[in-house]
Amino acid sequence: MTADSANQPDIQQELRLSRPFTLADAIAQEAGSFMKGESPIPRLVQAKHGAQQALKEALADGPGALHRVLEQWLCDDETRLSQHVQNPAEAVKDLLEAVLRSPETFYELVRQADVTWGQIYDCRPHFQQPGQPPHPDDEYTHESVKETLKNCLQVLNHPPQRSVEGDEPEGEA
Repeated sequence: MTADSANQPDIQQELRLSRPFTLADAIAQEAGSFMKGESPIPRLVQAKHGAQQALKEALADGPGALHRVLEQWLCDDETRLSQHVQNPAEAVKDLLEAVLRSPETFYELVRQADVTWGQIYDCRPHFQQPGQPPHPDDEYTHESVKETLKNCLQVLNHPPQRSVEGDEPEGEA
């Protein structure tokens, strides 16, 4: 033990004695171990970000309007997110499956995607009515959105395997 380490507790005690001990000091001292190993970010917020990331990685949406609408629906549905805190990608799957099961919800999703597309690109959107053929310039038709959602579910159910650097066989780089 060096002379410096022997004097260190004395210095700390002198510092404590030179100023008044407050309630905030007591709380800070106790809280030092309170959050040990835990993130200061609430679990629901972590789940929300995890679900957003899963959606971003799985959804192929060039114009981006469908992604915006789905992300908004996901973030607004805290009940769904809280049910899947441990695995946020499951919240995305649950939302997509619910949309595909309910024609009314599906048509509303397509309508909101069309509205958002019009806002993003400052163009008049084309709204396809159920049972009617889509407008030739409609970016989000019922069929295209249904296919996009099914593809997204496929990616979420069977995520691509990520290779770790150095795991690739020689000649494949």
